[in-house]
Amino acid sequence: MLGMMDQVTQILREAAAVAILPRFQALAEGEVSEKSPGEVVTAADREAEQLITRRLREVLDAPVVGEEASAADPGLPAALRAAPTAWLVDPLDGTANFVAGRPHYAVMAALVRAGEAVACWIVQPATGHAYLAERGAGAWRDGVRLRRAPAPGALDELRGAALSRFLDPAARERVARAAERVAELGSGTGSAGVDYPELATGRLDFLRYHRTLPWDHAPGTLLVRETGGVARRLDGAEYGVADERTGLLVAADPHCWDTVRSALED
Repeated sequence: MLGMMDQVTQILREAAAVAILPRFQALAEGEVSEKSPGEVVTAADREAEQLITRRLREVLDAPVVGEEASAADPGLPAALRAAPTAWLVDPLDGTANFVAGRPHYAVMAALVRAGEAVACWIVQPATGHAYLAERGAGAWRDGVRLRRAPAPGALDELRGAALSRFLDPAARERVARAAERVAELGSGTGSAGVDYPELATGRLDFLRYHRTLPWDHAPGTLLVRETGGVARRLDGAEYGVADERTGLLVAADPHCWDTVRSALED
């Protein structure tokens, strides 16, 4: 799969160069709209997804489940369960940051087989970094194998992020209490394509999410798993790409997951 890994990385870089970077901090009037309450989309999202979709089908002819195409056709994500193989694309993860002129955004893709991600790509245009992972083969940043140390054993030494925007009041209160017991608990950058690599490289030890849209989480969870981490629902069930339930806790290793799960649900 080595050739494919390089091909897809180049496709994502091309999409960033053509559709995204020229518009960063230079969006024209009419290039930003609201696709749902509180959710914005830009011409960069749409153009990048069209380019990526076309090019991925040249690499491997399989259904492409893109975030923007799924907004127009809510039945499209069913291919993640029904098709033997499918592509998953988030053309601009962190659109709100992009619109605000902040550099925390990414272009992401995953190859899904039998409902599970088997390869992933995360390209961060602002930094130039590319993160790749292949199931059972490892994870890399810019061609260098990623190996992170286990998280600290003590709760008060752990660092994490919890996106509380979509949590119900009770869950938000539990997160607030947990924040007093760990070394660091922020709200994240607003881009899964930035936060997951922070966990895979050791800057963070855990991530807590409520919404688990597949284009947001399939790439990052595979990246983290290939560095020894775990991605599980709060009931302990392993995260699956086609699983539409809410609630996700991702951690650097199983012990860290157990420790944080106890703190968040106490």
